[in-house]
Amino acid sequence: MPPERYQNLSKKDIFALFSRSVSFDDGNKEVWLDRITGRVCMAISAKAMAITGIEDRRYWNWLPTEESRFHVVAYLQQIWWFEVDGVVKFPFPADIYTLSFRIHLGRFSKRLGRRVCNFEHTHGWDIKPVRFELSTSDGQQASSECCLDETDQDDANGNHKRGCWIEYRVGEFVVNESDPATEVRFSMKQIDCTHSKGGLCVDSVSIIPSDLKERRRKGVLK
Repeated sequence: MPPERYQNLSKKDIFALFSRSVSFDDGNKEVWLDRITGRVCMAISAKAMAITGIEDRRYWNWLPTEESRFHVVAYLQQIWWFEVDGVVKFPFPADIYTLSFRIHLGRFSKRLGRRVCNFEHTHGWDIKPVRFELSTSDGQQASSECCLDETDQDDANGNHKRGCWIEYRVGEFVVNESDPATEVRFSMKQIDCTHSKGGLCVDSVSIIPSDLKERRRKGVLK
């Protein structure tokens, strides 16, 4: 929108305009303003990431879905070397940000109007942890490790890591000034080739101000 057109908009209208997500990088990344605080949030699709073996249909498939803000997720059938890498360069405003991966164990679909999950290919995620890492252009680093599946399944309570979207926190980084732009590199990997793993969906990475992330931890981030 040309700058002169802002003159006819109220402050409320301008804020509402920028609260809508803005896509870039061929629609594979989105940035928006939190409607309550006006702070910058970002999501990055799996389509914008480098995924080992993604071109081989024996290993990976792209699944269209309304459960992703990008309307598509990467589904892993089976692989030995699991690695997902991404990078974004953006003039984030000064703040403390949390970076997380949005992951789902199992292949989901709708049948007769009901959501169903298939765990036929889901295996290998309870043997060794997945390692998550991030680094920034000014030298900050963070990492975490987590097994994505549960070894012991309780018949009464079920497996709480399967059949639902979970956001795995990688870590935090601090931006002191928006100029120059901050480059953030991130990854998740499980490269122990002594066993295969599969049955996992990779949706996106989110970069959200840390206190907003904590406040919305039990809700759904739109």
